[in-house]
Amino acid sequence: MSTITAFQQEDFDVFAIDGLDQRMEAIKGIIRPKLEALGQHFAPALSVATGSEMFFHVAKHARRTVNPPVDTWVAWAADKRGYKKHPHFQVGLWGTHLFVWYAVIYEAPAKEEISRALHAHLDDILAIVPDDFHWSPDHTKPDSAPQSTLGKEGVKKLVDRLAEVKKAELLCGITIDRHDPVLADKDALLARLEAAFSVLTKLYNLSLSRA
Repeated sequence: MSTITAFQQEDFDVFAIDGLDQRMEAIKGIIRPKLEALGQHFAPALSVATGSEMFFHVAKHARRTVNPPVDTWVAWAADKRGYKKHPHFQVGLWGTHLFVWYAVIYEAPAKEEISRALHAHLDDILAIVPDDFHWSPDHTKPDSAPQSTLGKEGVKKLVDRLAEVKKAELLCGITIDRHDPVLADKDALLARLEAAFSVLTKLYNLSLSRA
């Protein structure tokens, strides 16, 4: 099993490297081993919390031919072949921050069913998810909004949009600024990720429950 290591500023600096090949080489050499280790580490706990065997998938960025990746991640899903068609979990980096998400992205065919389940459990979600957790409608953009800002109506709009808009997405989780000292402390970081997953696995289970 790969050894968990903390994140350093050089990990985030990778996204300032010019050129597809050069940046991909740095992602593969510097960041990917850390994501692989997190994938192995959290797969068993996520499997227990969700009741489904979780497999991890590290982003390969294989379709890119010109533009270098602006972020990278490891994802966990209950499918050995891939994660994009399923609700899943992600941990990854932008140049500005680390993110931990529960995610339903546009490739997921069950978005309408997931939206209905989340809508039916909206009050439960607001009780489970802390106000400082963030929500996002688009995994390709670094921006997100805290639940304290969105309020019930804002969260409801994101949940409903998942069913109403073909390309809609829904992400919920935490972001950690690249300069936050917790990222450089392996034990503290793992504790922060575990705390986030304890919330996000509950959200995952609600999203698959019958509305």
